[in-house]
Amino acid sequence: MSTNIDTVLASFQERWSPRILTRVNDYEVRLAKVEGSFVWHSHPDTDELFVVLDGSLDIHLRESGTEMLVHLERHDVFVVPRGIEHCPESPDGASVMLLEPTGTLSTGDYEGDIPDHINSTTGIQV
Repeated sequence: MSTNIDTVLASFQERWSPRILTRVNDYEVRLAKVEGSFVWHSHPDTDELFVVLDGSLDIHLRESGTEMLVHLERHDVFVVPRGIEHCPESPDGASVMLLEPTGTLSTGDYEGDIPDHINSTTGIQV
């Protein structure tokens, strides 16, 4: 069964609420619309692949007290290594594709209160 990326992106408006586009072995390909800031978090057991489909995305990284910024534009790809604390943000909004193991919580190991504009989820089935 084929699925169209544009059709799935047009089917929702919520920000920071990833949809599961498809599954590949033990991984999910997720689509999300993002705007504003996410929360600082990490995924201790897995890398996280970001592909910017439209707009731009900044990924703030923090490791051993050092912060770094990765700026991504349309069609740029970046992998956040497992265990690295990161905080994605997009002041003007973006559409992104993510690749993560099935069941990975979007907010990773974050333990604080989840802001209202973020859906802490393992993905929403299309």
